[in-house]
Amino acid sequence: MDLTPYRTFLGELAARSGEFIRPYFANPDLVVETKSDATPVTLADRGAEELMRRLITARFPEHGVIGEELGNDRPDAEFVWVLDPIDGTKSFASACPLFGTLIALVHRGQPVLGAIHQPILRQLVVGDGRTTELNGRPVRVRPMARLEDATVLATNLLSPARHQNGPAFDALIRRARLVRTWGDCYGYLLVATGWADVMCDPIMNPWDIAALIPVIRGAGGVITDWQGKDPVNAQSIVAAGPSLHAAVIAALNP
Repeated sequence: MDLTPYRTFLGELAARSGEFIRPYFANPDLVVETKSDATPVTLADRGAEELMRRLITARFPEHGVIGEELGNDRPDAEFVWVLDPIDGTKSFASACPLFGTLIALVHRGQPVLGAIHQPILRQLVVGDGRTTELNGRPVRVRPMARLEDATVLATNLLSPARHQNGPAFDALIRRARLVRTWGDCYGYLLVATGWADVMCDPIMNPWDIAALIPVIRGAGGVITDWQGKDPVNAQSIVAAGPSLHAAVIAALNP
């Protein structure tokens, strides 16, 4: 399957949504609302998703869309776009650039294209499961064999205790050389581009995951759920280089 036209369009979605999001970043007039699940949302989240949906419908009317803010439209279509307009709204609303836009194309249930776009730093990572590029330049995960030498990232250091094995996670991060909460999708961007080694999220939604799979795999990394299983339709994610991933999974599941 030739993904070239879809890849080009994915870049258009990232560029147009980024243009929409930028004026809201670090804007003192930004209004932050709280959704029914107690997570924050802003006009930037909703407006960026609306914009991308309009572009998708105009270009590929037969395609489906799944989005965090506006729900599902034809989710059983052969091709489905999966959108998280601002992954990391808490960071975005705090004027912290550790957020991004996640865009995925899923073909018959399998993610075939993914993008992580950081519109403030103007970083666009695109992967197809075989290759991954940052602003058009090929990138790879960092070769790292020992947890004791690794940089381990997590969005929230308290979440593993709520959703997975907290003591095991605490033991893992005690072994790491460096631990930081450079989280949400930006953590996966850092793993895919070789600036960090492990990213762990103990609880995830479909729109959080779909774009990450072709990005991490295309960069030579391994991505699974917390127990080492298939990340498609998972509810948690662990991403790392191939020399490190098995050790991470073993440490998280003693």
